[in-house]
Amino acid sequence: MAAAKAKDATSTSARSSAPKDTSDRRPAEFTKADEFDAYHRMLLIRRFEEKAGQMYGMGLIGGFCHLYIGQEAVVIGMQLALKEGDQVITGYRDHGHMLACGMDPKGVMAELTGRRNGYSKGKGGSMHMFSIEKSFYGGHGIVGAQVSLGTGLAFSNRYRDNDNVALTYFGDGAANQGQVYESFNMAELWKLPVIYVIENNRYAMGTSVTRSSAQTDFSKRGLSFNIPGEQVDGMDVRAVKAAGERAVKWCREGKGPFILEMQTYRYRGHSMSDPAKYRSRDEVQKVRAEQDPIEQVRHRLLEKKWASEDDLKKIDAEVRDIVNEAAEFATHDPEPDPSELWTDVLR
Repeated sequence: MAAAKAKDATSTSARSSAPKDTSDRRPAEFTKADEFDAYHRMLLIRRFEEKAGQMYGMGLIGGFCHLYIGQEAVVIGMQLALKEGDQVITGYRDHGHMLACGMDPKGVMAELTGRRNGYSKGKGGSMHMFSIEKSFYGGHGIVGAQVSLGTGLAFSNRYRDNDNVALTYFGDGAANQGQVYESFNMAELWKLPVIYVIENNRYAMGTSVTRSSAQTDFSKRGLSFNIPGEQVDGMDVRAVKAAGERAVKWCREGKGPFILEMQTYRYRGHSMSDPAKYRSRDEVQKVRAEQDPIEQVRHRLLEKKWASEDDLKKIDAEVRDIVNEAAEFATHDPEPDPSELWTDVLR
């Protein structure tokens, strides 16, 4: 009975000290170097995804391919809040997360084209590649499956007492899956250091959140488990970094899980086979014109006279060279040897 009362007191204390809706939720202050770093890293994801879409259209990439265009600020902002050893796991819209974690664009693109030097030796494709070296645990094609796995990563951190945090990304569609709430319950019960990052891009596979979700404020999805949450402008890399730092601090202090709802938007369809007829072209163009995450950084760099148009064109050219080199590598790298069919298979 005493132990139960002590646990209740701890839970009440944790809830009362959750970050409040006050001015402490202002975007992070970025230096000139911060802005340039964010611009370069987000632009790399954007150009990589554009090239992947082009190569898919040419028949060089098969299977499923889900592009991250429009959501770049989410993963880059969160990475800026992490330290070495923190883990990342996500769903099938994963190329941006891989690049943000520092994985080699050549290896990522080679996996997309099913080549020998891809991150999964050409056997995983777009949705399934990993890098333990970069603390990236996938890429998962089953909707919501990564949520329980990410919770398991957090359990391993708690068990080893290593001060690491597990970032578990999933979308607004996956937020309605049952295993998500089983994971929430376990994470709060055992005070696991996991941040659930819900990338709300408004449409899941093609149905608006207003038509598919009874509770459209995804930051509240953990309330019945006493998990605090926060809505974040997922189109502003500074806002994401600031929220990420608050959530990471919460987890490192042993207070348990935290939910961040990133309000973002994808410009392309759910996958390359999706014509996205469930929304208007005007809607997409309005978001591009008013909220684009990369254009926001570009505007600040120019407005503060930290960069000229020529400076930014040079960065774009450098990024395009990196992406083109990756594409060239991925189209000339040998295909896996047939013997690879029998490796890495659980029997």
